Amino acid sequence: MQYRNNKHRHTMKVRWINLAIIFSFFLCSCDTGEQADHVSEAPVEDNDEVYIFTSFREPATEGLYLAYSEDGYTWEDLSGPYLKPGVGESNIMRDPSVVKGPDGTFHMVWTTDWRGADGFGYASTKDFIEWSEQQFIPVMDHEPEVVNVWAPELYYDEDGDRFIIIWASTIPHRFEKGEEAEDNNHRMYYVTTRDFKEFSDTKLFIDPGFSIIDAVIVKRDKEDYVLVLKDNTRPERNLKVAFGDSPLGPYEDISEPFTGHLTEGPTVIEQNGKYLIFFDSYGGEKYDAVKTTDFKTFIEIGDEIQFPEGHKHGTISTIDREILNRLKQRAEILAK
Repeated sequence: MQYRNNKHRHTMKVRWINLAIIFSFFLCSCDTGEQADHVSEAPVEDNDEVYIFTSFREPATEGLYLAYSEDGYTWEDLSGPYLKPGVGESNIMRDPSVVKGPDGTFHMVWTTDWRGADGFGYASTKDFIEWSEQQFIPVMDHEPEVVNVWAPELYYDEDGDRFIIIWASTIPHRFEKGEEAEDNNHRMYYVTTRDFKEFSDTKLFIDPGFSIIDAVIVKRDKEDYVLVLKDNTRPERNLKVAFGDSPLGPYEDISEPFTGHLTEGPTVIEQNGKYLIFFDSYGGEKYDAVKTTDFKTFIEIGDEIQFPEGHKHGTISTIDREILNRLKQRAEILAK
């Protein structure tokens, strides 16, 4: 009888220990919640690659700065400049947009001047250290009244095997406007190229009926496209989205703003069906981000991301770890 009681107590003790372990695991899972959500996702399809973020620092006269990340949330400074401004009249390099071509070459375009320019800067690289000769691409030289060429954005169209470059320009008295001055009433234009030597004729990309800048093309899994854009009208100056069946549009169904007032410069990455949209909240004097799965509902994740001080409008690509190691060595030299 004593043996049976001891055996019963032992069995009950084991059951309680197992229940305690299960309950503790449940509590840990609940406590991590949304905070661990991005950690469980594979940040980059190839584990041998990391994210690279192009950037500039005000007043934009120094050139290209870089940051890298393993998960798309925590960004480490790689210092700079890696390329100093070499074209344009204003000696600036703003809004550097980079896309990796099918041969592994990184192509970059950027804003060269606040006012007076009829084109943008271009250079290419394999590793962000050695660069091609800088060129000025005069995509608006056929418009003598053009005020500016702002924030050129690169997109590689896999289906068409071509690069699409979009940018914002103002041509006074060309379009209807609201409260904006005639020299601040932007529309988006585009060219295409396969080799950055020959370009298509410049065409209007989108006229949404209001001043628009800082547009980014995003391809979704269901083979349609999203345009993340800044409504640059005086009452708005925030970010919205529109939808199209082709990378060149037409883009329709423009949304209500998903960011606050005084935000611009979006760039987007996709992680397992979730899209992270990074942007410059210049009204709040910070770099910010939201997350979405459908471009209809947006979740604030600004408190989950970390950026180097002074990080500004750029784009995200991926590099292998060999390039990253070389950039880290270069960053140590630049920091001295």
